Amino acid sequence: MEPFQTLDKRFAPYTIPIVFLEKLHTGLRWAEGPVYFADQRCLLFSDLPNNRILRFDEQTSQVTVFRADSDFSNGNTRDRLGRLITCEHRGRRVTRTEYDGSITVLAERYEGKRLNSPNDVVVKSDGTVWFTDPTYGISAAYEGGKAESEIGSCNVYCFDPRDGSLRTVVDDFRRPNGLAFSPDEELLYIADSGFWPNPDWPHHIRAFKVADGKLSKGRVLADISPGIPDGFRVDIDGNIWTSAGDGVHCITPNGDLIGKIPVPEKVANVCFGGPTRDRLYICGHTSLYAIHVNTRGAQAP
Repeated sequence: MEPFQTLDKRFAPYTIPIVFLEKLHTGLRWAEGPVYFADQRCLLFSDLPNNRILRFDEQTSQVTVFRADSDFSNGNTRDRLGRLITCEHRGRRVTRTEYDGSITVLAERYEGKRLNSPNDVVVKSDGTVWFTDPTYGISAAYEGGKAESEIGSCNVYCFDPRDGSLRTVVDDFRRPNGLAFSPDEELLYIADSGFWPNPDWPHHIRAFKVADGKLSKGRVLADISPGIPDGFRVDIDGNIWTSAGDGVHCITPNGDLIGKIPVPEKVANVCFGGPTRDRLYICGHTSLYAIHVNTRGAQAP
């Protein structure tokens, strides 16, 4: 299998002809939430149904258990002080792991009602924490714990650690999923993966203008097929590298699909890592992969 599939000549500069897709680890049930720690040369990622967070050491290629009981963690990221931020399905909350290993709850209720099951998360340069809250984690015990939604909708939220406030920024998604800011943070991209489990619902990425902590002028940037858009990241040129049913798709800021990285299983999420942020880590269904690309992640992991 060729490492890259070029659909548009604009994709060629981002490829490296001599690289290949590496399988780093397998035996997972559903890999998710990759986050890179440059200061430790490691990647943390969730093995969601197995209720654990794993650690891949970039220098030794060893995989160890970072957190054995992760409350069915899904998405992970780092805040601007380097602390781990995690979306927990079973806990139905967003948490922060402090330097001493203790856990601080950032958000678990909105207007007195429990969140559904926070899914993916990103931190803006001002320290605010933006996350999606679909119902996947309460739809079955396999992903956290079966329960009814108290809120009754699937929203996107912004948590401000400066004053502890939590507010809704988007409330018209079927199943909001992955999200990422453009390099200048003037746009927020959000995936709607409602196609799973309802084929009549969306499988696209929407783009929103960001101003004064609010979102506006939402538009569909690109439909993702086969499969759904789950997690994704943005490179320094503003291209979106998103999960899909046949691998990773590269989408321009205008929404054009210009290339793919074929992966032999469904992809759930990706992130940039490595000393120069040019190694794309890929969470497949059962395995962790990586490939080097000729670009870099837009934000420090």
